[in-house]
Amino acid sequence: MDKKRVVVLTGAGMSAESGLKTFRDANGLWEGHNVMEVASPQGFSRNPELVLEFYNQRRRQLLQVEPNAGHKALVELENYFNVDIVTQNIDNLHEKAGSSAVLHLHGELLKVRSIRDETTILDWTTDLVLGDLDARGHQLRPHVVWFGEMVPMLEPAIAITAMADVLIIIGTSMQVYPAASLINYVPSGTPIYFVDPRPTIREMDFEHLTIIPKTAVEGVPHLVQKLGKDL
Repeated sequence: MDKKRVVVLTGAGMSAESGLKTFRDANGLWEGHNVMEVASPQGFSRNPELVLEFYNQRRRQLLQVEPNAGHKALVELENYFNVDIVTQNIDNLHEKAGSSAVLHLHGELLKVRSIRDETTILDWTTDLVLGDLDARGHQLRPHVVWFGEMVPMLEPAIAITAMADVLIIIGTSMQVYPAASLINYVPSGTPIYFVDPRPTIREMDFEHLTIIPKTAVEGVPHLVQKLGKDL
């Protein structure tokens, strides 16, 4: 019998317990900066050094942390289901844990790309500075979707979500679009599980929705165990 397909949407809360900061505080600032200063094309044009250093700090931090029990439980889920992860996170913790199918909606921190050619993408684990160029002499930038930019992986993410037999949402506010719209593409009748200690949606908001008001480390292993037993 073919395995059912589970689609998992993950946000910042998935990685928070690995020690990764979620960047944005209660005032909407990212590490003390207005988000448009460090995560927009305009901010990069005005002060590229600031933007590059912001992501250098994120990259250094990422290289020091490990996947948590939530990430590892999603790998275990592959024993029972075909699992596709669609993540808003730019870290590599899903891959590092061992998940085999991960789509990054907002780019990847350990990659950079040419400012002139979006298809020139390089793996990158050290600091990125002005003067780091592609083969044609163009400056490299973080391979991250900034505010105001298109989300090129949205269409593949919609296609994946539309094939879900089960949808799991972990650690995301469901307020950031277009990622938050993906829940609307699951087939009618699909069971949906929302794991978040401070859920922003209610069970009455969506058909067949179960809310698990726990962190990723607490809630995901419990849910994976339940889904495995229910097979």
